[in-house]
Amino acid sequence: MREPTVVDSTVVVAADSVTNSATDVAADYFQSYSVVGLLGVVGLLFVAVAFGAGRLLRPVVPTPEKLLTYECGVDPVGEGWAHTQVRYYVYAFLYVIFAVDSIFLFPWATVFAADGYGATTLVEMFIFLGFLAVGLLYAYKKGVLTWT
Repeated sequence: MREPTVVDSTVVVAADSVTNSATDVAADYFQSYSVVGLLGVVGLLFVAVAFGAGRLLRPVVPTPEKLLTYECGVDPVGEGWAHTQVRYYVYAFLYVIFAVDSIFLFPWATVFAADGYGATTLVEMFIFLGFLAVGLLYAYKKGVLTWT
């Protein structure tokens, strides 16, 4: 590295030092990513060693009973494919409607009280509740909300 020269009480730094500082910044940048990469490799090795140890240490005694498909204590009968009733999907749909509703209502209530946000947030919330009402109306039309 060349020494800086002094001209009229001003220090003039050689161009090499500017290039070196940019190289140092890039080296520091990639060094931080190398730490993350090394941590990822160590994590993968840890998982591989755990699976390998499990495979080496477990007892392997296959029996016909162990090779059967087991589902809730009932012996499997018939084909493996079964139809799921649509009402379970609709229950999940209703859950999502009310979960999303509650997720957005609580933060909205805190912003609604702030100055200057009252009317705007009130209109936005009624639009949002309108979308949720359409979903609820759909579930009502499908007969999901009736107890059987």
